[in-house]
Amino acid sequence: MGRILLIGGNPEIAGALVGNPRLRGDEIETCAGGIEALQRIRDHAVDVVLTDPGTLMAEDLALAGEVLALRPGVRVIVLAAEASREEVIASLRAHVFACFTTPFDYPEIVDMIRRALDATGWRDGIEVTSGLPDWFTLRVSSHLLTAERLVRFMDEYQAALPDDERDLLMFAFREMLLNAMEHGAGFDSEQVIEVTAAKTARAIVYHFRDAGSGFDRAGLPHAARSLDPQEVLATTLRRAEMGLRPGGLGVLIARQIADELVFNERGNEVLLIKHL
Repeated sequence: MGRILLIGGNPEIAGALVGNPRLRGDEIETCAGGIEALQRIRDHAVDVVLTDPGTLMAEDLALAGEVLALRPGVRVIVLAAEASREEVIASLRAHVFACFTTPFDYPEIVDMIRRALDATGWRDGIEVTSGLPDWFTLRVSSHLLTAERLVRFMDEYQAALPDDERDLLMFAFREMLLNAMEHGAGFDSEQVIEVTAAKTARAIVYHFRDAGSGFDRAGLPHAARSLDPQEVLATTLRRAEMGLRPGGLGVLIARQIADELVFNERGNEVLLIKHL
């Protein structure tokens, strides 16, 4: 059983959590504010803390720092009315588990809470090595949970984009990140992927670099070469035989979403470029 602490007691959020079948058996508590939350955390262990969306992002991040100082294993999920790019980067620096801004997608929040509760041997896995609003670089552990968390942060970072365009871009980002983790690092959480996000007046650019030996894209038997249904089915079967996760379409689909997808010669670095 997990213990979840919701700060502020927002009735809409509480209603979305209490009785949700995915959180059945977990204990959900509410408290009035940050001071009471810290007292609760001092008194007994808490697995997940959700901040009050009525407070400023700066207050939430300061509270996250105090929570993690008391109990480093707590997963803090920040709920906020809005977040600037600087604040999204600051939330990564503060080692919060995830960040959501309004309008809230409650099923997605519940899904992230479930991931947080189910995480075993969890460690943060995201390090900001350089952070400016239009150019920042991360070192990311090669772990599926870390990938899903980073996609959530990047979704908030690109909040200014129209929803449909952002959803497609995030799909491409996720696929290229997972591609680096799977083929470059073998989903070894001790291995690190370097991710850079940059925005110019005319483009959004993502750079992925893994420490693997690279690959010959023309010689991958487990990667689909077209979206023809028979090719997709054959790829799925090949991947199952090789013990790989479902997929094999990521690079192909990302190439259709991005305006440019450029690999280096070795095959362990890629630029994903979307023109504005």
